[in-house]
Amino acid sequence: MLLKTGARLGSSVCNAEVMVISAPDGDAELTCGGAAMAEAGAGGDKGTVSPDHSGGVQIGKRYVDADGTIELLCVKPGEGSLALNGTALALKDAKKLPKTD
Repeated sequence: MLLKTGARLGSSVCNAEVMVISAPDGDAELTCGGAAMAEAGAGGDKGTVSPDHSGGVQIGKRYVDADGTIELLCVKPGEGSLALNGTALALKDAKKLPKTD
């Protein structure tokens, strides 16, 4: 699937929805709960979350890969965890603000 910045994607196995903040070049496989994600609101029957991909996503949190090629914002929480091309995405660390005197 070709991911585009600003796209809103939904899980096919849980209630999770994400917005693409930055996307990798070319095709990539984005999954949630072990199943491929599709355009949000696509509907269809919900499957079951894979036990290996059941870490969950939290609303308002950003998820990134180790290389920094993708960044997703969770807009609806769910039980499945996110992965790009089979590699789990991690919660993005908050930036430290400079001290003010």
